[in-house]
Amino acid sequence: MKYRRFGKTNLHLSVFSLGTMRYLQSAQNAEATLERAFELGINHVETAQGYGNSEVYLGQMIQALGLTMEDGCYLPEPYQGEAKRLYLTTKITPKPDAQAMAEAIDLSLDRLGLETLDCLAIHGLNTPEHLEWVKDPHGCMQAIQVAKAANRIRHVGFSTHGSLELILAALETDLFEFVNLHYNFFFQRNAPAVELASRKGMGIFIISPADKGGLLYTPPERLKALCQPLDPLHVNARFLLSQPEVTTLSVGAAKPEELDWPLGIADQIHPLTDPERQIIDRLQIQAQSLPDLCQQCYACLPCPEDINIPEILRLRNVTLAYDMHEFGRYRYRMFENAGHWFPGRRGNRCTDCGDCLPRCPEQLNIPQLLQDTHTRLQGQPRPRLWESI
Repeated sequence: MKYRRFGKTNLHLSVFSLGTMRYLQSAQNAEATLERAFELGINHVETAQGYGNSEVYLGQMIQALGLTMEDGCYLPEPYQGEAKRLYLTTKITPKPDAQAMAEAIDLSLDRLGLETLDCLAIHGLNTPEHLEWVKDPHGCMQAIQVAKAANRIRHVGFSTHGSLELILAALETDLFEFVNLHYNFFFQRNAPAVELASRKGMGIFIISPADKGGLLYTPPERLKALCQPLDPLHVNARFLLSQPEVTTLSVGAAKPEELDWPLGIADQIHPLTDPERQIIDRLQIQAQSLPDLCQQCYACLPCPEDINIPEILRLRNVTLAYDMHEFGRYRYRMFENAGHWFPGRRGNRCTDCGDCLPRCPEQLNIPQLLQDTHTRLQGQPRPRLWESI
């Protein structure tokens, strides 16, 4: 396992972090997953107040190991390996006022059984309203700063599913030391945010590149063939870890076995090798060969019907190029079912008004492509993981 400095926090985190949204089957499963992470040298665990019993399960493990946070968590034997220090992050959704945030901080620390937390992230800074709450001197950041001054929280960041423009605006506030965001080979829209965060000396945590990056635990045969002799998980992780700006990738393991795949990659943070570049070139050529390929310029927005045109057409791109139908359906079904976590309406809401057509540099027949994507990917939404437990 390799470790990187998490920006201005000066914490040295493993290049893979354990995300705890998916280990919720039982307390025993959570404990086994945490144990496996420690054995592999993962020294950063990320949870959230909104992930069902995730904080509770993590707190139980902390207590069982006899860890405290006064001087930092140090793993006991037999888990002490290259990384003895364990770093913990939890996330709390943005609040409109300081009192609500103060109460939420108390709740998370109580669930975790801690007096001091390494990192707190505002969970889902996704909308302009959320950003205004953060910038308000009497808003939620006031409570966070009070907690930080009292050494109840050491470092502050934010996670986001918002637009690139919103992320850049949040970074420019200079209120944060790290950012959790979506960025991977199949979704490179947020590259400017990665670059800006790096220039500001911030830690960069990549959200779920295996799951939300393409359901890469179970890739389609066409994608597997294009990535040979490697596998899609490896290629996507190497695309990210070859970039020194990126600190750590979330592995949202549902069970201990899902932590085994990083073993062959965790020590590879060097620039891309020639064979890896050849695979990435092959993937890019495959996509560029598609007719009616959306180039993701976002010039089609805003849509009068609030359709998330670029994201819908991105899902069409990966479905047709790489046969990523399951991933396309998984993400498409979230439209109109996940609020500001996945904004925009579905393609069948298009009224064929033509507003977007003159703005498309590729001169795509966007209304036709939206309907085509809807036909391919429509289906019933599935519950979020912590809601099904």
